[in-house]
Amino acid sequence: RRRRIRAMALARQVLCLSAFLWLPLARAEPIRYSVAEEAESGSVVGELADDAGLTPAQLSARRARLVSEDGRQHFRLERASGRLVVAARLDREELCAQSNTCMLPFELLLSNPLQFFRVEVTLDDINDNTPIFREDRVTFRIPETSDPGSRFPLEIARDLDIGSNTVQEYNISPENEYFSVSYGIRNTGKKYLELVLEKPLDREEQEEMEFKVIAVDGGSPPRTGNTQVKIIILDVNDNAPIFTQEVYQGQVLENMPEGSVVLTVKATDQDAGINGDISYHLNEVVGQSDSAFVIDPITGEIKLTKPLDFEAAQIHELSVRATDGGGFSAICKVLVEVVDVNDNAPELVVSSFSSPLPENTVPGTVVALFTVRDRDSGANGKISCALEDQLFFSLRPAYKNYYELVTVSALDREETPQYVLRVTAADAGSPPLTSTHTFSVDISDVNDNAPVFNQTSYTMYVRENNVGTVFVGAVSAADADVGLNAKVSYSLAAEQGPERARCSCISVNSENGHVFVLRPLDYEHLRQSEVTVSASDAGSPPLRANVTVRLVVLDENDNAPLVLYPAQESSPAWSELVPVSAEAGYLISKVVAVDADSGQNSWLSYHLLRATDPGLFSVGLQSGEVRLRRPVTERDSVKQKLLVLVRDNGQPPLSATAALSALLLKDFSDVRLPHASPATEDQDASLTTYLILALVFVSLLFLVSTAVLLARKVCRRKELKAGHVLYAADTLQSGLAHAAAAGTLPRPYCYEISLTTGSGNSEFRFLKPILPSLSPQHCAVGQGPDEEQEFPAVPVSTEDMAPDSAGTLSAGQFNAL
Repeated sequence: RRRRIRAMALARQVLCLSAFLWLPLARAEPIRYSVAEEAESGSVVGELADDAGLTPAQLSARRARLVSEDGRQHFRLERASGRLVVAARLDREELCAQSNTCMLPFELLLSNPLQFFRVEVTLDDINDNTPIFREDRVTFRIPETSDPGSRFPLEIARDLDIGSNTVQEYNISPENEYFSVSYGIRNTGKKYLELVLEKPLDREEQEEMEFKVIAVDGGSPPRTGNTQVKIIILDVNDNAPIFTQEVYQGQVLENMPEGSVVLTVKATDQDAGINGDISYHLNEVVGQSDSAFVIDPITGEIKLTKPLDFEAAQIHELSVRATDGGGFSAICKVLVEVVDVNDNAPELVVSSFSSPLPENTVPGTVVALFTVRDRDSGANGKISCALEDQLFFSLRPAYKNYYELVTVSALDREETPQYVLRVTAADAGSPPLTSTHTFSVDISDVNDNAPVFNQTSYTMYVRENNVGTVFVGAVSAADADVGLNAKVSYSLAAEQGPERARCSCISVNSENGHVFVLRPLDYEHLRQSEVTVSASDAGSPPLRANVTVRLVVLDENDNAPLVLYPAQESSPAWSELVPVSAEAGYLISKVVAVDADSGQNSWLSYHLLRATDPGLFSVGLQSGEVRLRRPVTERDSVKQKLLVLVRDNGQPPLSATAALSALLLKDFSDVRLPHASPATEDQDASLTTYLILALVFVSLLFLVSTAVLLARKVCRRKELKAGHVLYAADTLQSGLAHAAAAGTLPRPYCYEISLTTGSGNSEFRFLKPILPSLSPQHCAVGQGPDEEQEFPAVPVSTEDMAPDSAGTLSAGQFNAL
């Protein structure tokens, strides 16, 4: 049997060698090492990198790893040094049992490119096991009639070690004269151990005796084991049981239920009576304490106590002892062969798996490397693999039972962020068993999508005179990528060319795209502006997109109307001359105003706010023309003051006023203008001071104040009589006619005006020119201040003259009317 096992092992080695010769990616000759069992973890086995023709750097770069067929890692590869070391304590007896050679094969697997090296490590035996007898105590009932030289078989001691470390000799302790031990190997190759009777026994002299049989192995130092032997001397039992076969062999399916009969052993004894009654006892192999078999002591039937497992043990070796009533016994061997049943589904073991994969991974990239195995044998252990979805991935055989999961087409994370791949492994049993392994391949993002704005362009509005840093709108862009590749930041793009310089008043928030106006804007200076906003992601390299943002400034009513005519700041003030014969609708003047705003904020309307006689004048609502509403009557005041309100259409409306003066004249040729000292504000203030003093001291100075006031009135009347006269040019008549046609009077005329003092009213009259033949440059001033000339009084409103003011009106005061 042992030779057959050796032949099978040799055949397997020859087949493996042939397979390696046909693999271009594998090393033809395996790398062999040897290491003693029980070596410490981390013990160096060999320089694997050097023996494989590699450097430690290549081991790391090509992701070197050790792969064994049974999936157990007995050794570890140190990538930094390239040495093969022991991963954990190795027990040769546990791994290889009683096999003469103990070899642990595995493969050194390299990637990029894929390469295999077969490595075989022979485990050398050390003397770490003590010989063990199956029974601690053995009792022999030997008839006293036994002849010298009779042999009594013993179970040999089992030593799990091999070679010289196994049992080498037996001896008896203490030595006696009756028995000795005989041991050796029979022609059949079977070892034996027997007690040899050296001299006849005498029961009457000694009924029983005890001694030890000691087994000694050949280790250094040697180990020993013993069994206690008890000899009971009997009378007259001279035949021992004899089995019908020295070795019994049987087969049993691994799925046989508990209680099934495996086989039956049978022994015979020629003695009669109690000496011929045989009982059976089962002894299993050393190390198998939890026996799966039981024997009926009467019938010799061997039955199962539990189901067997072909993958755990293919052959079970049993020892059956038959003992008769007289104490004689015999031993036979029972070999039970377990027949394989397809009860193991294929197993898929992943050696490497890459996830996530970049979406720009090229087709043909290896995603996973795995091996499949089935613990069954024959057709039950033949495995085929299949991938359910082969649109983007496929399976590719690599080496022996290794498969590669590779990509076959381009990947797109935005379309499919994760692929769930199911690999099914099926054996060739009947019925076939299958197992499925799921690979979840995540696709990592690559920055292959630029941001996209949700609008092709943006228009935002802001009112002028806005506060600083005002929010006017937001731009938004989305990126189909994820993570940093989808993080969008916003900025103002530089404009091309000096004519499109970026507006410094606009800013955009880089995080959320909010657009702000940083400073107040004036519609009258800037009505709209365009900037380019750029959206950039955080990828490497970043991708960007641009969009145009148009900022429109909305007008606010922040400019009041500006009166252009009549000029409000000119000195002296402008006065219009109106003939008393003018009819209703006569154009006196026209107020001209503009507004810097636009739209309805610049629509102007004109209104008569105040006038000396409001019923005499009208103002065009849209044109600003000042016209007579009715003909002039005698009751109308000569001097007319108008205040025109110019108002825009804004909300709230803004306005301005224009002041006009008009003189109603019967005959422009009689106009005279007095030349007297102007009554200034200082004189009014002085008069007021006098009045206050007079009121304070009225009780003391009443008579004096009355006299002073009377005297002053007399003096002022004399001054008026001595007033100067201005003479107009002889061209007055033609100028008046031209002015009447135009609706106004020219300024360069000389008038003679006489004003009288009064408590409430002042009077003046326009006079005809005294010297009409004189040219304008001949207009001169009178001879002196004492000359006096009176004119008929014309009533004037209290608004025109202040109370108690001087009666003479100067040219400046006249123009101010």
